[in-house]
Amino acid sequence: MNRRELLWVGAAALSLGPARRGRAVEGDAARVMTVLGPVEPGRMGLTLPHEHVLVDFIGADKVSHDRYDADEVFRVALPQLEAIRRQGVRSFVDCTPAYLGCAPALLRRLSDASGLHIVTNTGYYGANGGKHLPAHSRAVSADTLADRWVREWRDGIDDTGIRPGFIKIGTDAGLMPEVNRKVVRAAARTHLASGLTIAAHTGDGHAAMEELDVLHEEGVDASAFIWAHAQNERDPALHAKAAAMGAWVEFDGIAPGSIERHVELVRLLKGRGHLGRVLLSHDAGWYHVGEPGGGEFRTYTTLVADFLPALREAGFSDEEVRRLTVDNPRDALTIRVRRVAGPRLRN
Repeated sequence: MNRRELLWVGAAALSLGPARRGRAVEGDAARVMTVLGPVEPGRMGLTLPHEHVLVDFIGADKVSHDRYDADEVFRVALPQLEAIRRQGVRSFVDCTPAYLGCAPALLRRLSDASGLHIVTNTGYYGANGGKHLPAHSRAVSADTLADRWVREWRDGIDDTGIRPGFIKIGTDAGLMPEVNRKVVRAAARTHLASGLTIAAHTGDGHAAMEELDVLHEEGVDASAFIWAHAQNERDPALHAKAAAMGAWVEFDGIAPGSIERHVELVRLLKGRGHLGRVLLSHDAGWYHVGEPGGGEFRTYTTLVADFLPALREAGFSDEEVRRLTVDNPRDALTIRVRRVAGPRLRN
């Protein structure tokens, strides 16, 4: 740990632990928190729940806002956001976590300029072998991490005053290492203190089940959990199992070459009665720090231009399309503490 992290760890150890006290959500309950402040959920409209403006994969020990020109990123990203605004998209969830390029001030500029509601996050990303976890995350407790994230929720991220609208975490496929289990526990405790939904980059269905187990142990209902990248799990029975528990199953790899498969994934969950637990997005963008001009920027337009017509051709009604693109993301992002209310469904 560097000196700054050591000072933070020491200060955190003296805190009273707001996350552990489980203070109730106050005036922001039943709202969605955007980079411009809270909005009524009904104003979110058509929402892309998993996208990226900028990413920096260099690692937690080297990542810095000084590694890119924010004005250049703004010039590259704004036309992409304006394009989806013209398509009818009204809300955009930026899933880039801390220590991987999270840029709240840039997102605020882009929200102002594009007219989109943009949502950012708190939390830590333990996937990619833990490369993006800061050193202090390995040295402190889940309570201390949760205290830090709850402070970001109440006071804003860094010195921006911009508050997160959800918690972003991540784990690779298979059994979670202990540090990732700690991050999941910290996310659960942050949720209970804030009502923020937990979105987890998840390597496979087995990791998703383990994350849901940890959340249940912490008293958090599965409906507070978004299983990001669920399309990477090849067993549809695990999608159905997570949805039956109440989790959000997010198929966020929509691209020109994946439309047929994503239609089938949604069709299968619809057939099991779980359309109300499905989220759809591209996991696209992004300005890639370290590449000239940010590299190739993947557009966010495929869902509206190509995927939704494919759903309708497959027999989905306008009401069902609205549920997938408006109602479900609105409900997933609405700030609400979701506690375990009964015995867990295991079969």
